[in-house]
Amino acid sequence: MNKSDALRDKVIAVTGGARGIGFETATQLFDAKAKVVIGDIDGDAVGKAAADLGIDGIELDVTKPESIEAFLDETEKRVGPIDVLVNNAGIMPVGPFLDYDAALIRRTIDIDLMGVIYGSQAAARRMVPRGHGHIVNVASVAGRLPMPGLTVYNAAKAGVIEFSDALHAELADAGVSVSAILPSFTNTGLISGLETNRYIRVVEPEVVAETIVDTIVKPQVRVAAPRSMGWVNSNTIMPQSLKRRSRKMTGLDHIFLQYDDSSRAEYNKRIGQ
Repeated sequence: MNKSDALRDKVIAVTGGARGIGFETATQLFDAKAKVVIGDIDGDAVGKAAADLGIDGIELDVTKPESIEAFLDETEKRVGPIDVLVNNAGIMPVGPFLDYDAALIRRTIDIDLMGVIYGSQAAARRMVPRGHGHIVNVASVAGRLPMPGLTVYNAAKAGVIEFSDALHAELADAGVSVSAILPSFTNTGLISGLETNRYIRVVEPEVVAETIVDTIVKPQVRVAAPRSMGWVNSNTIMPQSLKRRSRKMTGLDHIFLQYDDSSRAEYNKRIGQ
């Protein structure tokens, strides 16, 4: 079965859909004949992105359960009962933990973790009575690779991975699948101003989006993007001494502590850092 046969007329909502991974995912789903609706906190950007694709776009704040409910209500009103929710919205602050203010810490957890939890609950409450559905949560390899300068993001994404695993175990018998996608560092605004190297695998949004689409077609509980990054799941059992040596060798001991302020300024302003 090709993707169009599997996804034709499926109602799929994507959060954080105005740019980056979310927009590319919506594009690939639309090309596969799904009925796609995107949500994003940037009303102007989501309107333009939706117009570019010829789909519906709705302003959405994933930190507010009532906004998520309204987003899903409007999605179902416009295109039908939701089959798949892709919880993609997220931010990635970097820098020394001691420099983070309380508002940035809270905002990161609210968007990257609580937004996923709120979205999953709202979608599952619709899916379980129908006996089918799929929730796809975009986590990160950072949820398995703790790194200096990425502490709060690490915490949020690790939470998404384990939450997704637990929720799948709880809902599978009701016909609802839950998947966690673990992208490698992706060429979007999240990595602006960061100096990568040959050890740091950076992929294009198209690669991550393709993995998300493939996972919707054939659900799995946990998938790295690209799949060759699946080794990160074994990092949790590595000795600390080996982790330290690995971080030093690859530059992951400093890459998120030292970045170009000017190159990252626009992204930092957008996320409130």
